[in-house]
Amino acid sequence: MDKKFDKNGRLLFTKQMKQDYLILMPMMLPIHFSFMQKILTKHGYKVELLKTNHPQIVNEGLQSVHNDTCYPALLVIGQLIDAVKSGKYDKEKIALFMSQTGGGCRASNYIFLLRRALKRHGLEDIPVVSFSISNMEKNPGFKLTVPMMMQFVNAILYGDMLMLLSNQTRPYELNPGETDALIQKWYDRLLKNVSFRDFYWTSKVNLNLREMAKDFADIAQSRRKCVQVGIVGEIYIKYAPLGNNNLEAFLQSEGVEVTVPGLLDFVLYMADNPINDSSYYGFSRAKAILWQQLKTYLEKRQNELIAAVKTQPKFRSPSTFGHLKSLVRSCLSPGVKMGEGWLLTAEMLELIDSGVPNIVCTQPFGCLPNHIVGKGMMRLVKDLNPGANIVAIDYDPGATKINQENRIKLMLANAVKNLENKEPEKQPGSEDFASTTNSKGRH
Repeated sequence: MDKKFDKNGRLLFTKQMKQDYLILMPMMLPIHFSFMQKILTKHGYKVELLKTNHPQIVNEGLQSVHNDTCYPALLVIGQLIDAVKSGKYDKEKIALFMSQTGGGCRASNYIFLLRRALKRHGLEDIPVVSFSISNMEKNPGFKLTVPMMMQFVNAILYGDMLMLLSNQTRPYELNPGETDALIQKWYDRLLKNVSFRDFYWTSKVNLNLREMAKDFADIAQSRRKCVQVGIVGEIYIKYAPLGNNNLEAFLQSEGVEVTVPGLLDFVLYMADNPINDSSYYGFSRAKAILWQQLKTYLEKRQNELIAAVKTQPKFRSPSTFGHLKSLVRSCLSPGVKMGEGWLLTAEMLELIDSGVPNIVCTQPFGCLPNHIVGKGMMRLVKDLNPGANIVAIDYDPGATKINQENRIKLMLANAVKNLENKEPEKQPGSEDFASTTNSKGRH
């Protein structure tokens, strides 16, 4: 096949490649990304979602990019290079998929870093497909259509809903494994029926969300009290098990109820930034109007998810994006948008406001914006909320898992004490959190 290049010498992903090439897609959120993979397949692309999680990925990343590059870039590029070199794929018939935020940090250089890594390994004939709502790069063989984007939004809604419901159910289930089995049931049901109705019609999506809430509410649960821990941080490290050393699984093994903010909040944050740019920095007003329309649509969909959660009173529903933004105004300006920007601080405040005072702030060691709006804001957040119990955990190739987990355990020990002081009397039929976590000699 004749390869085509743009005027800058960039290898293009052509329409012919769409038919013949397998696109390798790095992992961040297993459920969300599985839905997105299926949507791409329905639109004619051949896509494989990489689920590899082994030490060689880090080694490939260290050999492929400068060791000062942020840890998420190192992992994503390492996972892709590891897959290419695995011998599993035909190097003449694969392309690599890379999402881009387009923001003012090194995340906007991921594609350049990936292409440079490919060249370093003699693999520069492998095309890279950019996925970005900022339209950073164009390829003849890959195009984001309106129907595709609407289906992606619904995939995010489904993923956020399953993540929220399962995290609030799993620690309390009387029959271990029932929550995970229900996740698999919905996962299979939606993956087998990525139809026009399931991922396009709003009425069908809303019906599915309400059925999800009812199904999880029907799981038999104990009345014991659990420590609740929220996870915030840089988007990849916050969500990706590869990036945070399976942080959610570790916390769940400690008997903790985990709360992770939904991906839709980050998408809303990305839509909100150009609107703020117009107000604060004099950027294009016309573009701001278009982004406002998208933001209004996304907020409407978020309200539908919240309404579905509220049909089952036992679940704690997430806050609206508007409430999230209002909480942070006492700490940061909405003009602070590098990396996760004001959103990271807002997520800490929202967790505390919703009754989750214990927080793990996940930070790539080399991410300056994240340190400023994460670790840098912790003192102020604690001053405003004296009961807040926050620990910042750095993730990079040199950080050991045991050290990270030990620091988290110290935070959990404080959380247990705070819970015991808050509720000195047990409810009839309930179990004490400390006794349940100590049953395996953990704290």
